[in-house]
Amino acid sequence: MKFENTEVYGFKSALRGMRNPLESWAKNDTVEENGSVVVGENDLSLAMRLIKSGSEHRKFMRQIFVSVDITAPLYWWKEFDTYKVGTVANSTSTMHKLASTPITMECFEIDDYNGELDYDGVKLGDVLENHIAFLENMRLKYLETKDKGYWKELIRWLPSSWQQTRTVTMNYENLLAMCSKGQRRFHKLTEWSVSFINWARTLPYAQEFIFNDEIED
Repeated sequence: MKFENTEVYGFKSALRGMRNPLESWAKNDTVEENGSVVVGENDLSLAMRLIKSGSEHRKFMRQIFVSVDITAPLYWWKEFDTYKVGTVANSTSTMHKLASTPITMECFEIDDYNGELDYDGVKLGDVLENHIAFLENMRLKYLETKDKGYWKELIRWLPSSWQQTRTVTMNYENLLAMCSKGQRRFHKLTEWSVSFINWARTLPYAQEFIFNDEIED
């Protein structure tokens, strides 16, 4: 699983707007230095209090945006797709590009793959090698014959571990929900509990804004 081309934007305007309800703009102390936003002590203190007060008070979190290219298996994208509100994704096309390049083991999610797992004397690695060879043969037969029947079987039997890249835009409120203790932080899929969570922790002020619940009052 890969996270590339991460961009974060909107901090200054979001934290300025955070002060609109009480018109406390004079206390706004977030600045931009050398292309990076530095959240001031006043703004950080107020933001953390609002985050702990609930979603109706931390509306500014919806105005801090993140864009990132994520390469992940289809089974992970199926779960990510449950987060419909506030997220947008534009994906590479399995439909149009599946037959354009060779199908190899590297096309699938294999971060914690164990080919030595045994079932009645048959190793998982042997089963997968045969299946990948089958898929590659379907691809080659489709290219040779242009018979859409081969293409349909290629799509039908493509494992959910197939990796797809999507450019995703979301906001800090989305990330707070995804990374909460009740959602994905301790998920049994390591793609969530390790890969996604570790990436989220690299974002600016992630500890204070996204993993705020880990900070003791």
